[in-house]
Amino acid sequence: QVQVVESGGGLVQAGGSLRLSCAASGRTFSSLTLGWFRQAPGSEREFVVGISRNGDTRYVDSVKGRFTISRDNAKNTVYLQMNSLKPEDTAVYYCAAVSLFYISTRQDGYTYWGQGTQVTVSS
Repeated sequence: QVQVVESGGGLVQAGGSLRLSCAASGRTFSSLTLGWFRQAPGSEREFVVGISRNGDTRYVDSVKGRFTISRDNAKNTVYLQMNSLKPEDTAVYYCAAVSLFYISTRQDGYTYWGQGTQVTVSS
């Protein structure tokens, strides 16, 4: 079993930055592939970015050049640095983990999920 806990959400003006953190415990962190998904009101949950156990990354086109994912295996934590935020980035952001080597863009590609953290970008 893996426990996943997100933090770092909040309210920010358009053009601002936030850094989300995701701590995962209960299994060797370095063996996990982790992903960030988001869900805006009235919308389906969508894949944002993922990082594999060997550091490969995958981004959805809408965040490329603005968001950066990284991981610190010594701290069992993955980070999502979000810059140049836009109102359309407003959503609940979820961290997910799976003990696989590849990055899935599908929700069912992940086994463990956090409770989510709210990100609100005002215009």
